[in-house]
Amino acid sequence: MFTGIIEEIGSIEEFSRLSNGAKIKIKCNTVLNDIKIGDSISINGCCQTVTSYGKDYFTADVSYETLKVTNFSEMKSGYKVNLERALTPSSRMGGHIVQGHIDCTAKLMKIEKLSDFYNLSFEIKTEYTKYIVKKGSIAINGCSLTVADVNCCIFNVAVIPHTYLNTTLSNLKLNDTVNIETDILGRYIEKLLSRNNNTDTINENFLIENGFM
Repeated sequence: MFTGIIEEIGSIEEFSRLSNGAKIKIKCNTVLNDIKIGDSISINGCCQTVTSYGKDYFTADVSYETLKVTNFSEMKSGYKVNLERALTPSSRMGGHIVQGHIDCTAKLMKIEKLSDFYNLSFEIKTEYTKYIVKKGSIAINGCSLTVADVNCCIFNVAVIPHTYLNTTLSNLKLNDTVNIETDILGRYIEKLLSRNNNTDTINENFLIENGFM
């Protein structure tokens, strides 16, 4: 589990495609502190397991499924990625609950530089729009962000300068693909509301019974 607060920008040193997946080697520093084989590290929001490491790198095995649903398929040597170590019991929850399980990808449609922040617009697949709500949380390439607005398949996020300049968001260009993880709370709510073939009535008693009040 992660928070979506990026610790470091890493650089892909090697990306080797295999018949059933890929191997990735990432050059980095901060996330290597206290690292051990088997640890989880979020790479562009995707939870990956450390298979080996050295003083300035770690490696991971990328599954075929990950290549299908993420922007890993576009990666190559020199590609910059957002990195975050998994939560520990003493970690501050600075962002939101990020599992590291990518739902889909989205395409950057617009970058707008405003006086004190950046406004980014993304286009997402129709089936995932139901999980995106104004003022709700979303993870983009592993960054915990707040949805500023949503209109059909287009959603906007307002990004403060610190986040923009200290993550790979600043490297994005129009039509670039990003990894998306929607808020897991929305999925749990959907599951609750869809039980019994949608015959439940949503009222105060229902909300109290299911822990929403």
